[in-house]
Amino acid sequence: MGSSRKIVLGLILGGMMAIDMGGPFNKAAYVFGTAAIAAGNYDIMAAVMIGGMTPPCAIALATLLFKNKFTKSEREAGPTNFVMGLAFITEGAIPFAASDPLHVLPSCIIGSAIAGGMSMLFGCTLMAPHGGIFVFPVVGHALMYIVALLIGAIVGAIMLGLLRKPVESK
Repeated sequence: MGSSRKIVLGLILGGMMAIDMGGPFNKAAYVFGTAAIAAGNYDIMAAVMIGGMTPPCAIALATLLFKNKFTKSEREAGPTNFVMGLAFITEGAIPFAASDPLHVLPSCIIGSAIAGGMSMLFGCTLMAPHGGIFVFPVVGHALMYIVALLIGAIVGAIMLGLLRKPVESK
């Protein structure tokens, strides 16, 4: 597969991980990634996993950068999503997505897609069928993997901050 097609595949798989955050689209991407590992293609799983790590990290970052766009309880819960994202627990983003799906989901999907595409662009690989910081010893091009995660999370956070309206203070 050519490099431009790999980037497109990374965009698609990364975005799929954020569409339903643990649901059927997410699981389809994950199964595709595990099948790719079995076939010796480790770059696909890297894109899948980074796509799942991005939404909680993006939300956590957005709650810190755009405090006026989140309620007090959301701001308090936000930083926990850093830990969840770094542990590959995408579901930490679900309460935010459930309360504001029209703003949270597009932000997370685009951030995850960018992270997945960049993972492919950078030639990152992952030889384990899991994600998060626990598998970094088997991540190929780990530094660039972190860069891809940061860029995806920053894009998602900025997009979320721009899309959400300020919370009315009482």
